[in-house]
Amino acid sequence: MRKITWIVLLVYCIGFVCSISLYKAQISNPEVEDKSRLLPVRIKEIAQAGGERELQTLVKKAEAADDKISIAGMQHSQGGHTNYPNAIMVDMKKYNKILKLDIARKTIRVQSGATWDDIQRKINPHGQAVKVMQSQNIFTVGGSLSVNVHGRDIRNGALIDTVESFRLLNPVGKILNVSRTENAELFPLVIGGYGLFGIILDVTLHLTDDELYKIRTKSLDYREYASYFKEEVKGNDQVEMHMARISVAPDSLLKEMYVTDYVLANNQHKIKDWNELKEERIIALPKFFMGLSRHSDWGKNIFWQQQKKYIQTINGNYESRNNVMRSDSQFMEYNHPEKTEVLQEYFVPVIEFQSYVEGLRNILEREKAFNLLNITVRYVEKNDHATLSFSKSDMFAFVLLINQGTAGKDIKKTKRVINEMLNLTLEHGGSYYLPYYSYPSKNQFLQAYPRSQEFFQQKREYDPNERFVNLFYEEYGK
Repeated sequence: MRKITWIVLLVYCIGFVCSISLYKAQISNPEVEDKSRLLPVRIKEIAQAGGERELQTLVKKAEAADDKISIAGMQHSQGGHTNYPNAIMVDMKKYNKILKLDIARKTIRVQSGATWDDIQRKINPHGQAVKVMQSQNIFTVGGSLSVNVHGRDIRNGALIDTVESFRLLNPVGKILNVSRTENAELFPLVIGGYGLFGIILDVTLHLTDDELYKIRTKSLDYREYASYFKEEVKGNDQVEMHMARISVAPDSLLKEMYVTDYVLANNQHKIKDWNELKEERIIALPKFFMGLSRHSDWGKNIFWQQQKKYIQTINGNYESRNNVMRSDSQFMEYNHPEKTEVLQEYFVPVIEFQSYVEGLRNILEREKAFNLLNITVRYVEKNDHATLSFSKSDMFAFVLLINQGTAGKDIKKTKRVINEMLNLTLEHGGSYYLPYYSYPSKNQFLQAYPRSQEFFQQKREYDPNERFVNLFYEEYGK
């Protein structure tokens, strides 16, 4: 009996020691993943961004030890842009101070971990607003610079044009001031550079006045959209912001649309009645209908009908610029053990809109198992100021939300359909946005981004030891 007790105790002790060892291994080599959950990676460690000196020390130690570094904010980039195997992942979220608001110059300087929400809360009481950001305000400014975002404002295109300067911690731990006149060659490389040239420490952004808009909505046929946009939106200098949605419901697949325009209100003096920052809206009902649309064609048809009814209720309402640019898509948040939702974004020349939609419909009608939940349409002006610029001409941006499984067979199925859509996009003289999962082939990447070889060559010149890396670079840059 005593022998059995000792054996049990020995087994317990071995198990305990093994569990402690496993725990330490998980702490020292944690597994991380981005928003897509399709690219889990075991890294060396997560380093929380502290002060400037701590970040310098971290980079210098990594240089001495030949460790790789990746940079992370909210990790909504879905193509492995924020992680790399056995690398140090620098989490920038706590590096988030508002450093200086200059009301007279309409500029703000912030640390790169600050979110757009942080900025809005600071500037809204002073009657100022952001020029360009995503339609959600949860992202870090450094992350937004790294992907060179665009948004709903049709008069201000890509984020790069609103940046006055930034400071960069380079691969050997030196801090550089970067602007259009100082270290200017780095300006178009770092903005839209996916964290491959160093750590953006802080940024000075140009602001604009907060304004009051009157909302104008309209339902129309997809064949009417290009001319409507040209005449009623782009051709009307009172329209400042615009977005559209096109139906993914089987009964009206890529045929029906609705638009939402934000028109400068005549009664700007009343903006104080509308400029209190809105918080989380009631999301239960749209979340319910969104859930239905994930699981059936019937649900997609119902959800589209509800969306069309909703836009009628907001026609004629007023909203401030800061509130237009705050989040309106929390109802799309999704958690499932075996499925995820990924984004794709395709840019197509304005004149190609109708034929592109018809080609896209042909693909989707063939691929009935492809679970497309939403397409938002935005406008992006030609902008080649970043080396990896996505808008070769004046373009419509198609933002696709896709529900898919996380298993290997599901990834392959999604990739096949997405490659079809990418080929269609490229045939129409378009391109695609890089922050998403790496479904595109290298040939598609080179066709969409003809300056990419120049970009990667410059990356290796500024970072010859490849200190800053990520899975995106591994896939397309080496």
